[in-house]
Amino acid sequence: MRVSRALLSVSDKTGLEELARGLAEAGVTIISTGGTAEAIRSWGIEVVPVDEVTGHPEILGGRVKTLHPRVHGGILGRAGHEGDAAQMREAGIEPIDLVVVNLYPFEDWVGRRGVSDADLIEQIDIGGPAMIRAAAKNHARVGVVTSPDQYAEVLAAVRGEEGLTPELLRRLAGAAFRRTALYDAAIASWFGEQEGDDFPEALIVGFHKELELSYGENPHQRGAYYSQRGARTHLLARVEQLHGKALSFNNLLDVEAARGLLAEFQLPACVIVKHNNPCGVAVAGDILTAYERARDCDPVSAYGGVIAVNRPVDGALGELLAGTFVEVLDAPGYDDDALAALTRKPNTRIMRRAERRRPNPGERDVRRVVGGLLVQDRDAESEDRATMRVVTGRAPTDAEWGDLLFAWRVAKHVKSNAIVLARDLATVGIGAGQMSRVDSVRLSLEKARVPVEGAALASDAFFPFADGPEAAVAAGITAIIQPGGSIRDAEVFEAADAAGVAMVVTGRRHFRH
Repeated sequence: MRVSRALLSVSDKTGLEELARGLAEAGVTIISTGGTAEAIRSWGIEVVPVDEVTGHPEILGGRVKTLHPRVHGGILGRAGHEGDAAQMREAGIEPIDLVVVNLYPFEDWVGRRGVSDADLIEQIDIGGPAMIRAAAKNHARVGVVTSPDQYAEVLAAVRGEEGLTPELLRRLAGAAFRRTALYDAAIASWFGEQEGDDFPEALIVGFHKELELSYGENPHQRGAYYSQRGARTHLLARVEQLHGKALSFNNLLDVEAARGLLAEFQLPACVIVKHNNPCGVAVAGDILTAYERARDCDPVSAYGGVIAVNRPVDGALGELLAGTFVEVLDAPGYDDDALAALTRKPNTRIMRRAERRRPNPGERDVRRVVGGLLVQDRDAESEDRATMRVVTGRAPTDAEWGDLLFAWRVAKHVKSNAIVLARDLATVGIGAGQMSRVDSVRLSLEKARVPVEGAALASDAFFPFADGPEAAVAAGITAIIQPGGSIRDAEVFEAADAAGVAMVVTGRRHFRH
């Protein structure tokens, strides 16, 4: 298909000059709107204003400019259809062969702070999606371009002998419908949030591919990373990979887990994750000490783990990390000495995150199941000490309270059944993912590399029997925090009381399946 007339109306001007100049040199008449026409004219390229085509000026502050039969008739007129051709001649409508549109940046604006509803509403494009959908519907005759990434291929086709091939036209149409669907999904999601529509009858979300992955969880599975359109932030937003191999599917899962736990703490903190479970967590007065104490919880598992810290990495920590195997290091920054040390290892993935925006607090947790989704609120809240209840004769000391609250926050991020042992604001043993809670207690004690006398224990859900606390008490645990709620709570409380152990109940569990 040859292109004679093209309509260009873009918000993102990236690559526009090259495209417009190339079309003009190929003898294509360019029709354009508002700011797009001004930009093209400023480059010395001839352009026909859209109001010359419609015979009507833009109105309502630019809200209405392309919504006109001479635009949409020119796009939707079918090739070889005598009825369409006759009506177009009668109405003075000339065919439009190529539509180049990218939309008002609603998805970018919705993630900004301080944007009023009125301003955001003005970023909802009407004419753009209408033209895109019209051109995509009539892709047998009309090409539709919705991204600067497509300009080079389309321009090459316009210049070529074949013009726009049926295969290219169909591929562009598919991309166009995906684009408008994503755009509408972002707008619908925003309206749902504004209305407090927590679990609407229809869940409309759109995702855009950010990254091709070499494979999924296993080499025989394909994989990719998609970000949600219109979300305030996402896993790789404002993240720069400074060094190392490409990120894998499992890397991204573990980075998500590590950052989620790291967000629980304001003091210098380090989280080490292996197979989507924390294997070491600590807070300290400085980030080097936090790393050392997190690593010492389980050095064997920490080897080859994903490490996240909430302070910049300096030369001393960089040298220490360079001496071990690290899959991914995620930090807000690195000094020159740290990078010099860390980059000696060719494969270490060094990630610098500059993101300061927090996810939307109403964002849902979604799990894929066969043919559907399970949707729930994110488990983002941390209980306050004031809401907790001491159920034993002995209350925790101040030091024990600190370790209990620390361990409780960590336990929320450990696969159930979860048991976390902590002392001096560092994990000393973690039991994760066991089918029996008492087995998780035993595993946490077995994983501990040091005596656990005086340590605190957190359980993500209630103890169904007293055997779990009894095993912990026998090993020297002196304080326990758990949700409570078992029909045998009285037995559990009595076992702790008899041993002189302080026990606190929170009233809320934190399963993580």
